[in-house]
Amino acid sequence: MAQVFYKRFLFCLFFTAQAVCSYATVKLPRLISDGMVLQRGEVIRVWGWADPGEKITLKFNNKDYKTVCKASSVWAVELPAMAPGGPFRMDIQGNDLISITNILIGDVWVCSGQSNMELPMSRLKDKYAAVIKNAANPNIRQFNIKTAYNFHGIQNDLGSGTWVSADPVSVLDFTGVGYFFAKNLYEKYHVPIGLIKASVGGSPAEAWLSETALKSFPKQLALYQKYQDDAVIEQVKKQDEERAGTWNNRLKKNDRGLEGGEISDWKNTLVPGFSTDHFSGVLWYRKEIDLPEAMDGKAGRLWLGTIVDRDETYINGHLVGSTGYQYPPRKYNVPAGILKKGKNTIVVRVIAENGKVGFTTDKPYELVVDQERVDLKGTWQCKVGYASDPMPGGQTTFQYRPGGLFNAMISPLLPYTVKGVIWYQGESNTGNPGEYEVLFKDLIQDWRAQWKNKDLPFLYVQLASFMPSKPQPSESNWAEVREAQLKALELPNTGMAVATDIGEWNDIHPLNKEDVGKRLSFAAQRIAYHDTKLVYSGPLYQSMKRSGQKMVLSFTSTGTGLLAKGGGELKGFSIAGKDGKFVWAKARITGKQVEVWSAAVQEPVAVRYAWADNPEGANLCNKEGLPASAFRTDGASEIHK
Repeated sequence: MAQVFYKRFLFCLFFTAQAVCSYATVKLPRLISDGMVLQRGEVIRVWGWADPGEKITLKFNNKDYKTVCKASSVWAVELPAMAPGGPFRMDIQGNDLISITNILIGDVWVCSGQSNMELPMSRLKDKYAAVIKNAANPNIRQFNIKTAYNFHGIQNDLGSGTWVSADPVSVLDFTGVGYFFAKNLYEKYHVPIGLIKASVGGSPAEAWLSETALKSFPKQLALYQKYQDDAVIEQVKKQDEERAGTWNNRLKKNDRGLEGGEISDWKNTLVPGFSTDHFSGVLWYRKEIDLPEAMDGKAGRLWLGTIVDRDETYINGHLVGSTGYQYPPRKYNVPAGILKKGKNTIVVRVIAENGKVGFTTDKPYELVVDQERVDLKGTWQCKVGYASDPMPGGQTTFQYRPGGLFNAMISPLLPYTVKGVIWYQGESNTGNPGEYEVLFKDLIQDWRAQWKNKDLPFLYVQLASFMPSKPQPSESNWAEVREAQLKALELPNTGMAVATDIGEWNDIHPLNKEDVGKRLSFAAQRIAYHDTKLVYSGPLYQSMKRSGQKMVLSFTSTGTGLLAKGGGELKGFSIAGKDGKFVWAKARITGKQVEVWSAAVQEPVAVRYAWADNPEGANLCNKEGLPASAFRTDGASEIHK
């Protein structure tokens, strides 16, 4: 529906920063630039700054739109709703002329959240090489906003960003989830898609709330107000830098591995794997491998899984790569001329900051040259370079503090008309899932209020599975966050993509972003494009009734029927009696319902499904292949009263 142009909002948004400024030339926000995608079917807002009283004429699609710049130095023009198409040119004439070229009319989606939304296609290039090779599509574009924070209120423009069309090179910087989302929508509707990437790895939900929304969370608001004092920020930065600098300098000064070491210093260890001892400081790992003459002098690639926390990796004394934190996969290019026939030595200097050190299991560890692979798993040698106390305090991540990301990365977008939001976040709020239930709903409602669009589609990803699976049913903060995300579907025009079946127990950043993007696109087709016939969600728990020793569960979003993914026994269910002790249960599909029971529970009162950090094996889905959301039928008050 067409949105009403909100002049008062624009005035408030820009007045504080601009009222004292004088513009000798017309100035535009970064979003209004070459290659932009404007929202089809809605009133389009174009705005900027100029001298007060300056006459502005905007020419677009053979029509002129005139306005006069206000005393606040802000001018704005409304364009009527338009059909998709382009490319077009826009001329803005004031005291000078600005021309904007290669403009498309299509659908604009904001891609926000934390690292799983931020994760670029470059991190996925080994998995999706063919997709990247064929990515050339001028009708899919991205505007990438670099991480920024601001605790002084909403700001009028972004500090960086340009519109870029997808091709095999540029797509490497696209959000992986966003690209697959756009690709699926474009293939169905053939309408240009613009992605505004506003996501920050590790960010909690409260960092994306406006100051208005933070008033419902006094502790979060107090933090926001604390960092409005620039002197406080500078003091904290200085203290952090001194603390970290002292710790790192001590490691560098005392690490005997930097000076070499006798072979007698080395002890055998297994890679991959983690030290069983609580250790902080520097550990050196070393492995000798024999290479055939066919690899002599050739370039290769070294795969070392992931390493906790930091590493510097050498082959035959040459540094081939380094990574500053634990999550990125270690995939280091080995230049030609380093490898040689016969004995080669791989050495990895690992810095552990907080007591855990080692190499993540179930990851690739190999040297690849041409089509040949050398397995690096097994016995390595290890020695202590320097044992230290843990790094004290670490660095303060100001971008994670309440309100900062909203002000710097979202508020400048608000005048821009968008189709909707896709969101992947929650991992950083698993420490307090009870608060997240309120935070997340408030965030959705806050953004809708800020965009002055109560119907703004908000589509999100439920947390993927992560961490080792547990042998018995247990409590789980990750499951509680998934429950909070499930409850957000109570808000209108929301959609959820379940991802528990495509997570990786040993990686918080699972590589399967194609299915995530595709499932979000299904939600978009239903919520934003009104395809009422599409089955866009997996089964969602609806109700339960007891039948003897069994619980009979009913679901919505069953599609054409329920099934156990992959065939075989239905798994992932647990059941409890009045004592609240959950045990694994048998489960069976009967039509569009599921019966759950256990011989160990004679009088069942509650059922849980996929209730774990990593609900490995949970396999309920509909026949359309979309997995069921995790859920529980019990509330703590019901079980433990």
